[in-house]
Amino acid sequence: MVMQKPSPDQRLAVGAAVHAAEAGTSGEIVTIIADRSDAYHDVALHWALLVALSVPILFAAAPDLPVAIIGRLYGGWGSAEVRDLMLLTFAATTAAFLIVRYGLAYMPLRLRLTPEATRRRRVRRRALDLFKVGTEARTAGRTGILIYLSLGERMAEIIADEAIHAKVADTEWGDAMAAMIAEVREGRIADGMIAAVGRVGALLAQHLPRADDDVNELPDRLIEL
Repeated sequence: MVMQKPSPDQRLAVGAAVHAAEAGTSGEIVTIIADRSDAYHDVALHWALLVALSVPILFAAAPDLPVAIIGRLYGGWGSAEVRDLMLLTFAATTAAFLIVRYGLAYMPLRLRLTPEATRRRRVRRRALDLFKVGTEARTAGRTGILIYLSLGERMAEIIADEAIHAKVADTEWGDAMAAMIAEVREGRIADGMIAAVGRVGALLAQHLPRADDDVNELPDRLIEL
């Protein structure tokens, strides 16, 4: 299923959910949706190299195969020489590399061939980068929290600033993450983000209730990358 970004009305609904969630807490919720967290060029290169290197290994393991190929190319009128075998190996290796490398330009296939652990690390790294730029230390009381959703990987991260992290254990965000991912898997991106915002807001209201002098320091709107 191709993940479609929220419509304008859905983006407004997410912003309204953030505004409502912040009504009971001094926490500042930032929501970000990205197409993906990395281009994974290295993954495509690694697969291309792996397939390319398998060609000479295959020819070495089955030496009759390249000889038979050359025989067919000559139409049975010539025999395979060392030069012919080397040229065939080089051509087949190069062709295998290019076919895989450019075949993996198709991003859904590249993502599918990327190990889950690699995707998870890249999503986490991207979320941390965005958190440091747009959320960390951007509020007077260090009360910012980022809800980040990466559509290509269908993975999410919740990262909180110091004041929240000191009062709420990372494991407590599990319900919010589960609620979001459940909706996202059904293609309901905005509903997933709204569900996460609601659960995060409830936890923040419990651990970090709204102060009388609290002001809105970070944007409520959904940010799309």
